[in-house]
Amino acid sequence: MTTAEHLPDLAPLRQARQRFLAGRPLPDGVPDDLVAAWRRARFFGVRPDLEGPVRESVADPVDSPLLEAARPALTRLAPVLDVERSALVLTDERLRVLWSTGSAPGDDTCRDLSEREVGHNSAALALRTRRRAEVHGPEHFLDVWQDVSAVSVPLLSPQTGKALGTVTVASGLCAGCRPHPGAVLAEAIATAVEAELRARARTPERALLDAYERAARGRERAVVALDGRNRLVSEAAVRLASPQVLEALERGARACVSWTGEAYDIPLPEDAGCTAEITPVRHEGRVLGLVAVLAPRPLEPVPSPRRPVSSLVGSSVPWRHAVARAMSLALTTGPVLVVGERGTGKTTLALELFADTAPLVVDAAEAPELGLKDDERSGMGVRPAEDWGRTGDRPLLLRHAERLAQPDVAALNALLDERPDAHLVVTYTPGTSPGPCLQRLLDTLAARSVTLPALRERPEDIRELLQALAPAPAPGSPPLTWTLDALRALERHPWPGNVTELAHLLRALASQRRVSGPVRRSELPDPVREGPAGRSLSPMELAERAAILEALRRHGGNKARAAAALGIARATLYRKLREYQGRDALTVP
Repeated sequence: MTTAEHLPDLAPLRQARQRFLAGRPLPDGVPDDLVAAWRRARFFGVRPDLEGPVRESVADPVDSPLLEAARPALTRLAPVLDVERSALVLTDERLRVLWSTGSAPGDDTCRDLSEREVGHNSAALALRTRRRAEVHGPEHFLDVWQDVSAVSVPLLSPQTGKALGTVTVASGLCAGCRPHPGAVLAEAIATAVEAELRARARTPERALLDAYERAARGRERAVVALDGRNRLVSEAAVRLASPQVLEALERGARACVSWTGEAYDIPLPEDAGCTAEITPVRHEGRVLGLVAVLAPRPLEPVPSPRRPVSSLVGSSVPWRHAVARAMSLALTTGPVLVVGERGTGKTTLALELFADTAPLVVDAAEAPELGLKDDERSGMGVRPAEDWGRTGDRPLLLRHAERLAQPDVAALNALLDERPDAHLVVTYTPGTSPGPCLQRLLDTLAARSVTLPALRERPEDIRELLQALAPAPAPGSPPLTWTLDALRALERHPWPGNVTELAHLLRALASQRRVSGPVRRSELPDPVREGPAGRSLSPMELAERAAILEALRRHGGNKARAAAALGIARATLYRKLREYQGRDALTVP
């Protein structure tokens, strides 16, 4: 998808779309998420040569609270629109058009902007990503929008944060515009509508919202506000607080009516990974809710009475959060899905989730056709699917779910339908697009999943891992130590094999090294010593680099604010900065 800061040359995308519609292989460089959007449109049966209007919106504009709140802003700001060349559209949360004005190619074609009806468009993208989105020309699926550029901004409820609809400005194709010329108007209308919604909120809810906004003071603080009915959670709190923490705060909010002091303690789960400073929210002399400001706290080392767990070493925030979430899920009944690239430590973590119980380990990479429904094949050491998950049965660790044969995936789906509390841990390495049957299994487990970060996303853990993974030195020999230059090379390497690759490197050094003293950079393998290989950036990477540079320039080099403006996590921005710096492709202010 294009970003709001840079629009790449559309000619390659136009050719790629034609190849897609013709069923021909796509060229390299087409964004994966754009291809996925086109495939969804084809799956939904959307015709690219759509003619005539899609079914009329079933929403009644007269009875729409969103339209009622938005009408003053639309009436006040719509006159600045060039109605002969552009269109302004308001949709509800189901992307049904509630109101429109102006004229743009295809604007009279669709009264329903959902992907099921018209395929990829900026309104659907904005609603899904919950941030401003642009779609230009051939990125659209419909023929009628091939010469249209559109920008959409989601409308979020000030009370709950739920998406209520979108504001869209569509115009003729503007390939040289960055951002879309209608972006300012769409953002202004969205801000005005959300302000009107806030003003119309019930007074107690407004008091909770005001207390939340005072505590948040920007997007970097982890803040939760609750009153037993509504829950406001900042982006930082989403990353820091587990579902168990939010449930504990919810219970405290429901009991807060009896509070009389100014600050209170709510017991959080032992493995919460954070602390909470609680302040009650008062209205007209009574307590109606609470605001909790969360802060991370150091995690205790992961207990392992059975074996050392050096692969679980790490103190970075992404790693600590992933391990804490996995341990929290293991304390409750039900299956757990552990996702990550190869070598990130999925199996090591999965084994820790069984505590002192020895699980039955099944590896689909070794036997992709497990015959889970064939009793005669249970001699492989695999129990039939109908026996799994019974109370008291031996728990199961299933490795490499992406390699399972379809009949076995179907058997697992049936098992989880019958026994959703089965004691099962599944590891999955993303790669090629999963088939429908495997996708159903992943969707079933998604609510109880944890994704392990790649080693390149937590380079600050390299030094701890070096100590934990290094083989024990031979008697009379000193342990491996490192020069600063070697450490920097290790921290800059992308580690495609993650922790496993690092462990192999350490074993090779320990067995082959014939010199004493700290390991120097010159002793490292060529790919690690020389750093990430340089190469020419693709058009999409050039667009991404330009967007990053522009965001950093606008925010004076402040990476946290730049990440917020780009709509990405701060860790993602840091990773991209390291990648571009490694190729001398980006100079950071």
